[in-house]
Parts: sequence; C-alpha cells; structure tokens
Amino acid sequence: MDPEIPDKMYFKIGEVSQIVGVEAYVLRYWESEFKVIKPYRDSSKQRLYTRKDLETILYIKKLLYEEKYTIAGAKKSLKAPRNQQLSLNLPKKDYRSLLEEIKQDLINLKESLE
Repeated sequence: MDPEIPDKMYFKIGEVSQIVGVEAYVLRYWESEFKVIKPYRDSSKQRLYTRKDLETILYIKKLLYEEKYTIAGAKKSLKAPRNQQLSLNLPKKDYRSLLEEIKQDLINLKESLE
C-alpha cells in the first residue's frame, strides 16, 4: 500500500524521508543515481521535491525493495514506459469474443441511459 502524499506543492527532504520511509542520505544517493529525481533548490540551497519527484521516489523504492531490482535494473525500468499494454494471454479467438461481449455490454449500458 502506498503512503498517502499530503496535498502540497513542495516537500523538504525530511518530509520525503518520512513519507517514503528511507533515510535522507538514501534519497541523496538516489538523486545522484536516478537523473529523473531533480529537486528544486531554494535560496538557502535546501532541496524541495515536487509531488512528481515524490511519486518517482516511491516507484524507485518499490522497484528496489519490493521487486528486488538492482540500481541498474531500476534505471532501465524507469526508461521503459510504465503504462505498457495489458496482456491477458488469451488465444486470439478468445480476444474477439471478449471484445464482442464488452461491446454488447456498452450498447446495453448506453440504451439503459437513454
């Protein structure tokens, strides 16, 4: 289960550390390894992470800690599109029947709404 991300524009490194559940030095290391994490620096040089950064960090943590990727594997995974097409591994003829069934369900739903 993903932790709830507060509705804020920027997060300090301590907040990100607490939300993600890793130490600040781990976040700094990931920042050096994963170029997609680019925190903004304020005038006092403090890191300010965006919500997108935080979501990326949570995804990296999932890859490394839950799915047991290496750093190199996680980097490769981040380069690949996350929303790859779902494969049901059905025989080709079963896809057609499934699509026909979905189409009929949509027609029935449309008729019930009219």
